[in-house]
Amino acid sequence: MAKFLQSWQLHPIVDHFTIGLLIVAVLIDLVASAAPTRIWLRYTALLLMILGALAAGASFFTGGMEADRIWNALGQPARDVLKRHDDLGLYLAITFGILAVWRILIQGFGFMAGSRAIYLIVAFVAIVVLGYQGHLGGVLVYDYGAGTALMAAAPVPSEAASPSPAPSSSGAIPMVSVPTPLPTSTAPLPTSSAPPAIPTASASEPMDSPKPANTPALSPTAQPSAAPSDGVRM
Repeated sequence: MAKFLQSWQLHPIVDHFTIGLLIVAVLIDLVASAAPTRIWLRYTALLLMILGALAAGASFFTGGMEADRIWNALGQPARDVLKRHDDLGLYLAITFGILAVWRILIQGFGFMAGSRAIYLIVAFVAIVVLGYQGHLGGVLVYDYGAGTALMAAAPVPSEAASPSPAPSSSGAIPMVSVPTPLPTSTAPLPTSSAPPAIPTASASEPMDSPKPANTPALSPTAQPSAAPSDGVRM
């Protein structure tokens, strides 16, 4: 039966009836207190309170089925919200059941009429808490995508897959080698790659004697072509 009801997704439908019936029941009862001659308002509030209490029980039942279906697909923050939402659902279902019985006694027995003011105060606080519980349901759907296609498309968290721990500040600090920049010279590079000319000195001149700038270039010494023979007279 639970599997069959889960496929119908009845929890959102029943929730809307629960919130609407109970809030309107209390508000009508408050208006009826200001108009005691309008007896039909009190009976209307009584009927709505009974129907709202039944809807609150149905909300808790269908909500438990939905929680079983989506629990494993939720992360820990969403599970915390769902747990609070579910606990309030149980407490509110019991509270509105008691309020419905209390309201029947007020309407059916005269000696309970004196507790009407206390009943209205408790019922008003209960619907405020009911509104907060509805807000938690909205957080589950709109913030965490509980029960929606968005949650179905997300990866299912695994207990074994845990994020790697952040490196501790007390551990060894990794050493990083930074290359040292090579010194660069600021002097301008020579424009020509040819080696400078080295002046050469003549063998007949000393190395340390400077050569005049206007001295003509030395010509090679003429060598005699042949030595004179002894039988020929010059």
